[in-house]
Amino acid sequence: MSLGDERGYGGEPGGRTNEGFGGAGQTRTRLPGVGGDTDVYGGARRPVRSSRSLITVVGVVVLLIAAIAFANQGGGDETPSRTDAKGTGTAPTAATGVRPVTGKDGEIPSGFAKNEQGAQSAAANYAVALGSDGMFKASTRRGIVQGIHDAAVVERLVSDLDKAYSAGFLANVGLNGDGTAPTGLTFVSRTVPVGTKVTEQNGDTATVEVWCTGLVGLAGPNSTKPVTETWFTITEKLKWVGNDWKIESSSQKEGPTPVNGDNRASSADEIAGAVEGYGGFTYAR
Repeated sequence: MSLGDERGYGGEPGGRTNEGFGGAGQTRTRLPGVGGDTDVYGGARRPVRSSRSLITVVGVVVLLIAAIAFANQGGGDETPSRTDAKGTGTAPTAATGVRPVTGKDGEIPSGFAKNEQGAQSAAANYAVALGSDGMFKASTRRGIVQGIHDAAVVERLVSDLDKAYSAGFLANVGLNGDGTAPTGLTFVSRTVPVGTKVTEQNGDTATVEVWCTGLVGLAGPNSTKPVTETWFTITEKLKWVGNDWKIESSSQKEGPTPVNGDNRASSADEIAGAVEGYGGFTYAR
């Protein structure tokens, strides 16, 4: 999964990028005029399960990356355990982290530590980049892919993604052929990591799962593809390359999805205003 107005990943103000890596999973499209509604946002409550549409399509992009798997596995190093400021083990649900890295590859954080926490931080930030609106534009997509992937997989992946983000796909999402939103609408694509877990780490390789929630859709009074939320888990296979963690391959699955709250859906204007007023994160975890 995406990040409208994702500052730092090529998103235009009020737009979206980095998922692909958009969030994947399920979503619903509520058409105007159905059931007497004139605002696709106002007054609606989210169903327990939404129908497959935009996010499902975006999820295909993530699955393309999974096809570029490399079986390079090292061995030996033990995974260090995480500790809090007092040196005691942290609870599974506790937030963890050290001072953020200061390096950047373009606008994407870089220079993560070669340990469990560094791998988790890298995976979380890469999930944000892949789920941003920059992935929908050829002008910024290559830079995102190059910044977070092992150079050995970049060219093939870019080629696959260029085919995936075809004019037909973009039209289905509701975007123009160049990945921009139609006049009067704001494209939203943001991925927000909720938690991370290292499932395997051996020397120069690590596998990290990133549990995410995402927002994707078009905000505006005439939108037929309103902004919806999704929940999904991205699994990233990382390799230590050039003193940093880089993605070799990644895959995505739906959930875990919490029970939807009883919040009233906001109006199109409120959603558009929020996207333009609240910038997306450029550093996760």
